[in-house]
Amino acid sequence: MINYKSALVVFVSLLAFGSTQAQTSVYRSHVKDIYNAINKNLKDPKSTLYYETTDPAKNEHPHSYLWPLCAYIQAANEMEVIEPGKKYMLPVENAIAKYYRATPPFPAYQDYVVAEKTTTLYYDDNQWIAIAYMDAYKRNHQKKYLDTTKMIYRFMLGGLDSVGGGGIYWREKDFTTKNTCSNGPGVLVALQLYKATKNKEYLKTAIDIYDWTKKHLQAPEGVYYDNIKLPSMEIAKATYTYNTGTMLQSAAILYTITKDKKYLAEAQRVAKAGKTHFFKNGRLPNEYWFNAVMLRGYVELYKIDKNREWITFFEQDADAIWEKERDANNLVGNKKEKRLIDQGAMIEIYATLEQLRSKK
Repeated sequence: MINYKSALVVFVSLLAFGSTQAQTSVYRSHVKDIYNAINKNLKDPKSTLYYETTDPAKNEHPHSYLWPLCAYIQAANEMEVIEPGKKYMLPVENAIAKYYRATPPFPAYQDYVVAEKTTTLYYDDNQWIAIAYMDAYKRNHQKKYLDTTKMIYRFMLGGLDSVGGGGIYWREKDFTTKNTCSNGPGVLVALQLYKATKNKEYLKTAIDIYDWTKKHLQAPEGVYYDNIKLPSMEIAKATYTYNTGTMLQSAAILYTITKDKKYLAEAQRVAKAGKTHFFKNGRLPNEYWFNAVMLRGYVELYKIDKNREWITFFEQDADAIWEKERDANNLVGNKKEKRLIDQGAMIEIYATLEQLRSKK
């Protein structure tokens, strides 16, 4: 009887292990399927560049804007996390390099391919790249990532001034708005540089931008509005998941750095507000990349308080996307034409969920 019970325990344990492994491998499989679909359907075979969507008639230019590559470079980083030793970031880095504009006063990446058109420099586009590069730097300590992030930081500071009490503009030479989407990630860039260098100027900058954004752009319930117009100081009250996500992540990281419990309490307040505000009828809003950025904030908090509630609703939404919003080519999205930004977003989400399942 004792042997029988032991065998039964082993059998049940193996079943549980197998079930966990199967769940884990599902997300890994989704990542690989979308990655292969990108290379087949959204990469220009004649260059290092990518397409905006799968429908040439819907594309404004021959190649993608920079923004979708901001999603894809983070996705590539997360792929390297779950597949150590692979070089998924390099092809995307090579594409991003084509957007680099070395014009004074602050070299940075413009929003379209430099060789094809001179366009605008957005602070947030550059910040998303810096965030991905610093995540990579944390893993592999390649100096190129730190150097590029410092360059982007200098560019970012060019958009920071005292108009409206502080904060960063949305894009270069446009002084009409300061947006959460350029301030939340600005905090994160400064925090990542502080963690890498221990230079306290980075931490001071991060806290200054964080405090300004919280004061001017947070809704009473805890989520974040889109932007503040200048000089009127009128608030544009649209709410998007990524804005709440960057400020949630900022609060969580500030807690890990300072151990000041006000940041943890704030992170948990924002997390509760974000779930209540955005997760309706079992689904998140249908901008996948905004949700990928929000997931980063919840993951940062989950690392601290281990509250699985912060993750399960992202799993539910991600599973629904795969089941209901995927075509025969394993490309995701609600429209017939499939967008590069959506593919990058879902690779990031699935790869992140894979990492979390592996750590259960």
